Amino acid sequence: MDRAEAGEPDPAASQPGVRLLLPSREFLLSRKGLLLLAEAVLSFIIFICFIASKASSFLTVPLLTFLLALCFFFAYSLKLNEKVKATYWLLAHFLCCVVAAIIYFAISIAAVSKYSDGASKAAGVFGFIATIVYAVDFYVTFNGLVTSLKQSDSTEAPGQHQSEDEASDSDSD
Repeated sequence: MDRAEAGEPDPAASQPGVRLLLPSREFLLSRKGLLLLAEAVLSFIIFICFIASKASSFLTVPLLTFLLALCFFFAYSLKLNEKVKATYWLLAHFLCCVVAAIIYFAISIAAVSKYSDGASKAAGVFGFIATIVYAVDFYVTFNGLVTSLKQSDSTEAPGQHQSEDEASDSDSD
């Protein structure tokens, strides 16, 4: 006899609140989901490496990028970017990726060249990998941003072009 016949509720069906907080499988396997997950994992690893190293002054950047990557991960997985229209999510994510890539590149060079302990070297190597991941993410986000801007221009443009055409026709008469 299975649970449905015995009258027992399905444990997965009894917890709809927890299920809403988990990202969907489609998002986890998407390019955006994988990039955000890689950013969060790399930032956490770099944070741990900087804690164990002599270059502990650099640990603020990985901590903040880890928290931002988690925020964007859950925002995109819960589709907050579609629900909250007051924030321009693509632009915010693009700027975050650009700044993170530049700062990770700078602190990775400093960690590798200035400090001689193994944890600093490991943080620097993971920082270079994070720089590449953030650069790929800002390239992908930039393409999405351009596509989004072109679509918004094409939806607004017909009304503007008609009024400009009507104005030019009335001027030529």
